[in-house]
Amino acid sequence: MSAAIPTDDRGLLLGDGLFETILFKAGRPVLWDAHLRRLAGACAVMGLAEPDRERLAEAAAMALAASGLDRARAAVRLSWTAGAGGRGLERPPKPEPRLIAAAAASSRPESAAVLALSAIRRNESSPASRLKTLSYLDNVLARRDARAAGADEALMLNSRGELAGCAAANLFWLADSRLFTPALECGVLDGIMRAQVMAVAPALGLETVEIRAGVRALDGADAVFITNSLIGLRQAMRLDGRDLRSDGRVGALAAALDAVI
Repeated sequence: MSAAIPTDDRGLLLGDGLFETILFKAGRPVLWDAHLRRLAGACAVMGLAEPDRERLAEAAAMALAASGLDRARAAVRLSWTAGAGGRGLERPPKPEPRLIAAAAASSRPESAAVLALSAIRRNESSPASRLKTLSYLDNVLARRDARAAGADEALMLNSRGELAGCAAANLFWLADSRLFTPALECGVLDGIMRAQVMAVAPALGLETVEIRAGVRALDGADAVFITNSLIGLRQAMRLDGRDLRSDGRVGALAAALDAVI
């Protein structure tokens, strides 16, 4: 784990790297194996060596201890950069990836979310749109604009005008007794909590449909909610000033998730 980042680090200079943000409760990770599987799969796509699991665990524990959060609810971010690379786009013949770990307190939102539709689009044709890369500027700008508009989170479409998700969350909606979420091909991150929702939904009598749809699909929704590893499930109450419906099944889904994680 690096305490300092050299000025030639490719993650710093080019966003060449990956990260995972993992929830820890009293020093214990939530869905650790799922996060590490996703990181390994992303490394394969990016052409990076996979980090050692024991090294990741040690780095997370050290970050929690250094921040005094080993007994708290905390978010640990593990960044895996492509290492030193010098000038230019090409990586060195044998990259030496660098691990950086940091921990921060992470409280869970208690209120429903307010969403704002972003003018910034996700590029569904790019592999990076489905990975947690170190190049997250579009998400940063979308969230900034949403906050400036008085919202909690930005709702993002892709370049085809299809629902993709939020700046830092996956999107779901209930309609016609079915649960809908944008398909991965829409430029969607394969979220850890997204997968958990889809796993618990059948026990509640809900069929999950991965779909390509425009924002009008939310007009008749019985409920809209967002998910990620830190917030779990958070219902959305408003989109661009328009009130969204509420449905008791969202609470049942949230309770089922809490039982799993």
